[in-house]
Amino acid sequence: MSKLGYAIVGFGGIAEKRIAKEGFALDTNRFQPLKDVQLLGVTDLSSHRRKVAEGLGLKWYNSVDEICSDKAVTGVFIASNNLSHYPISEKLIKAGKHLIIEKPITTTLQDAKKLFDLAAEFNVSLAVDHMMVHNVYNIKARKLVGSNELGEINDIVLHMEFPYGFTPDEAKTWRCSNPDELGGPIGDVASHCLYMGEFLLNDTITSINCVYTPIVNELKVENGAFIRFETKKNIKGSVRVSFSDLRGEAQGILSNLGYEIYGNRKTLRSYGTLFQFSGHQDEMIKLRLEIDDFDKVEKVSVGDINNIYQEVIKNHAESITSNKRMSGTDALHNLELVLLAHQSAKHNGEIMSINRK
Repeated sequence: MSKLGYAIVGFGGIAEKRIAKEGFALDTNRFQPLKDVQLLGVTDLSSHRRKVAEGLGLKWYNSVDEICSDKAVTGVFIASNNLSHYPISEKLIKAGKHLIIEKPITTTLQDAKKLFDLAAEFNVSLAVDHMMVHNVYNIKARKLVGSNELGEINDIVLHMEFPYGFTPDEAKTWRCSNPDELGGPIGDVASHCLYMGEFLLNDTITSINCVYTPIVNELKVENGAFIRFETKKNIKGSVRVSFSDLRGEAQGILSNLGYEIYGNRKTLRSYGTLFQFSGHQDEMIKLRLEIDDFDKVEKVSVGDINNIYQEVIKNHAESITSNKRMSGTDALHNLELVLLAHQSAKHNGEIMSINRK
C-alpha cells in the first residue's frame, strides 16, 4: 500500500520543528521514516517560509486551493492562526481532505459545530492536536491514578506558566494582539491543561469557574488565569496559566510545565510533561514523574518513548485507512471549556455548568 500523503497549512516554527521534523519524521538524524504516512508539502501566508520548506524537500503550495486540488494529498494538518481554522477547514473538508487541526479547533462553538457536521457529511476524519495524551509519562500517570497507587484522589493541579509577550515582536503576534483569536493563556495553554486533567483522571469536567490574574504586561489578551473545575466523579481540580511569569530561565520554565495529583496515600508530581516534549534523550530537559509517599520520593520509570506528534498523525492515518472516522467530539468539548472559562472570568468567577446535549 502506498503512503498517505499529507500537507501542512501554516508553517511557523512549531509546524517546522514539531509537526514536520518530528511528527512526519523529516529529521532523519533523529527519526526513522513513518511507515504509512508521508508529508508532501506545505503552505503559509509568509512566503519567506518557502525556502525553509524546500530545504526539507517539501513542495510549496501557493494557496490552500492548490492543496484542495492535489489528489495526492489525503490529509492536512492545520497549524495556522486560530481565526483561520474555520474557513480553511471548511474549504478542505468540502474538497474531501481529512483533517488534524491545532487546538482550539475554532474560535466559536457555532463554527466548531459546523465543521463537526461538515466532516460527517463528507465522511472526513476530523481530529484535534491533543498531543499530550500520547506522552508516555502522562500515560503512566493515568495508569497510576487508575490503579489506586495514590489512594483516593481528591485534587489535581495543572500549570503552564511562562513569560510570553514581553518583547515587541511577541506582543504583536496573533496570540497576544487579538482577543478574537482565542490565543491568550486560556485558549493557548489552559486548553491543554483541561483535556489533560480529564485524561489523567479518566473523567469528564462538568463545571468550571475562572478569574483572570493581575496585569503584569500590557497585552490585548489576558495575562493569565486561575481556573477551578469539578468532574463527574466529584474530583476537584485547578489550572494555573499565564504569559507573565518568569520562572527563572529555560530549565525552570520548562520543568514547571506539569501537574500534581493528590491522593490520600501519595502525591504524584510531573515535570515538563505538559509541553511539546516527548521524553527523548536529546531534548533540552529531562521529563520526570515522581511519587511522594511523604517519607521518600520515588522516581517513576516509563519505558520506551514514543514521539507525541507522530502518535497523533499515525492515529489519524489509521482512522482513514480503517474507515473509522474520527468525529472531533473531543475538540468541541475542549472548546466549550475554554469559552466557559472566559465567560466565568467576565462574570466574577461564576460557576459555569457544561452543556451535555
